[in-house]
Amino acid sequence: MSARAVALWALGLVCGTLAAQPAAALNAANIAIVINTADPLSVQIGEYYARRRGVPQQNIRRVSFGANRAVMPAEEFAKLKSSIDAQLPAAIQAYALTWVNPYRVECMSMTSAFAFGFDENYCAQGCRTTQLSRYYDSDTRRPYDDLRIRPAMSIAALSFADAKALIDRGIRADGTAPRGTAYLVSTGDTARDVRIENYGDVLMLAANRMAVQIADVKALEHRDDVMFYFIGASQVAALNTNRFLPGAVADHLTSTGGVLTGGGQMSSLRWLEAGATGSYGTVVEPCNFTTKFPNPALLLRHYLAGETLIESYWKSVAMPGQGIFIGEPLARPYGAPQQQMGASR
Repeated sequence: MSARAVALWALGLVCGTLAAQPAAALNAANIAIVINTADPLSVQIGEYYARRRGVPQQNIRRVSFGANRAVMPAEEFAKLKSSIDAQLPAAIQAYALTWVNPYRVECMSMTSAFAFGFDENYCAQGCRTTQLSRYYDSDTRRPYDDLRIRPAMSIAALSFADAKALIDRGIRADGTAPRGTAYLVSTGDTARDVRIENYGDVLMLAANRMAVQIADVKALEHRDDVMFYFIGASQVAALNTNRFLPGAVADHLTSTGGVLTGGGQMSSLRWLEAGATGSYGTVVEPCNFTTKFPNPALLLRHYLAGETLIESYWKSVAMPGQGIFIGEPLARPYGAPQQQMGASR
């Protein structure tokens, strides 16, 4: 399917009305936490997340692999994933990963490799499209049962303080129905501003639900109600002058935002450090196909309908093989609050 065909298909779906009832979203019983015991920070993050979200102990998988590298070989990954999946409870529909490095499996992102298994059809050399995700804009609430796909998101942080803050604000977001603003920024960078074709759909979809501002600026500054922030830029200035509401989603369309450490462009981690609850970036050069990046209208459509962050973000990307999803997976600001079993400490 061509990128243009995907865009037209998505537009037709966006034009439908929002679901009348909140989605039966994923919850702590449906998610597997994967901890790398060779990475002390991964252990801290995983154990804290399990406690705070009330994730059952049988849903926690502990493995060990080298963490001081960006890329994992496909053969090593296949053995790792096989060992993780071998004893997963039947209810598991998604993964929460608990590390920054490695963030790639050869040409795929780590989160997409967990979702699909390593498959070069989800990669591309040069400016080519890749395999479509069957999870894209789907109505399923049981992605593994229905599609044999377990979406993954990395609770990515470089310190436990940052990870704890991320987890806590994701939980704090649940059921709050924040009345923040969706900021859709057009910087004038023609190579990276390609998502502006979707901005009109966001205006239509968010009517009477939240404010939407289309801003012709290089970057937002001093905004105190940021719920969504989408921009095309290799670097985004003034992030820390803005206040992100709990559950906020923000990303920048550029070549290598998903290179979480050591890249020449802004890492998607900067969004989480500034206060966002979820972000996305590509780990290898994708070219500027809109299908390889989140569709803002589809993300809002699913999030406002009461789905979790991991569901909504994954359903907004048609070709996610080269992109990594980071954040607090179960954040659900537009659904009913979920009972939390652990205390913050």
